[in-house]
Amino acid sequence: MARSTASSSRASGASLPRVSVALCTYNGSAFIEEQLRSILGQTAPADEIVVSDDGSTDDTPAEVESVFAAWKVEHPRQAVTLRLIRNSAPLGVTANFEQALTDCTGELIALSDQDDVWPPERLALLIAEFRARPDLQLLHTDARLVDEAGLPTDRTLLATLGVTAAERAAEHEGKAFDILLRRNIVTGATVMLRRGLVQRARPFPAAWVHDEWLAIVAAATGEVDLLEIPLLDYRQHAGNQIGASSLDAAGRLGRLRAPRTARNARLLARAQALQARAAQLQPAPAAGTLALIDAKLAHERRRSTLPALRAARVASVFAGWRAGDYRRFGLGLQDMLRDLVQPV
Repeated sequence: MARSTASSSRASGASLPRVSVALCTYNGSAFIEEQLRSILGQTAPADEIVVSDDGSTDDTPAEVESVFAAWKVEHPRQAVTLRLIRNSAPLGVTANFEQALTDCTGELIALSDQDDVWPPERLALLIAEFRARPDLQLLHTDARLVDEAGLPTDRTLLATLGVTAAERAAEHEGKAFDILLRRNIVTGATVMLRRGLVQRARPFPAAWVHDEWLAIVAAATGEVDLLEIPLLDYRQHAGNQIGASSLDAAGRLGRLRAPRTARNARLLARAQALQARAAQLQPAPAAGTLALIDAKLAHERRRSTLPALRAARVASVFAGWRAGDYRRFGLGLQDMLRDLVQPV
């Protein structure tokens, strides 16, 4: 059954968990005040905010300190703490988030980009879900897409990513791992997770983006779910390091024309990293999960060795289709067509 509201009544009487926010910044002075104030303005405040600045060349770190200092003057009784990490040289998005998450001390950690805006009830709703569901390891939500000025675009994140009703239902039924083997539907800015997941997932492999890696490790070792309500304004602008990409017909056609070598090498590297780490994860993934990871790696190995000559790919591609690999480990017909027609 889809969860559209937090089930706080089930958690009444339970002690409140300590909550951290992992906020990563890079040259974000244009938007950081609005986002930081939205985090500080939560009805269920975080205990700490860890800001990891990835070598900004603008005044983002100073802006963070100034906004927080002004807020503390306005709210002297609030116990929220701020910790600012300044990288002398950029680590990149994934390593910077790993650093921020590792430095968090809360039992629950909410991830945050620098340019979004949270509604006041965001943390309260997410915390209620985790208090009610002890086995939940990672929860992600929908988001409203807004433009650079913060105005609604009349689109949501899940709709833009093409997340189907069947995928949403499967995730609610505990089948997040099956979905994530095919494609990622978890966007880091929408995520809250348990700190133990960060410890299991470290170190983050270079081949993976932080949110994708955390999601698949969580799904392999515990429970992942989706809250189908938009719980942030997800700002789209020219400076996004990682933004929402549309899966419309024009986008799919463009991907069929794109060279395949770099993408397939990246998919193979991700499958190799997952297979190498899977047996070491604790709690140990189920035998069926490990078998699927092995089969995913075999599928990506086969795809990465397809010949440059398109006619010579046909037999191997159709063998993969008959075996069901394109449906189990990718986007089905779309990926099969990619393997048949994409240039090297």
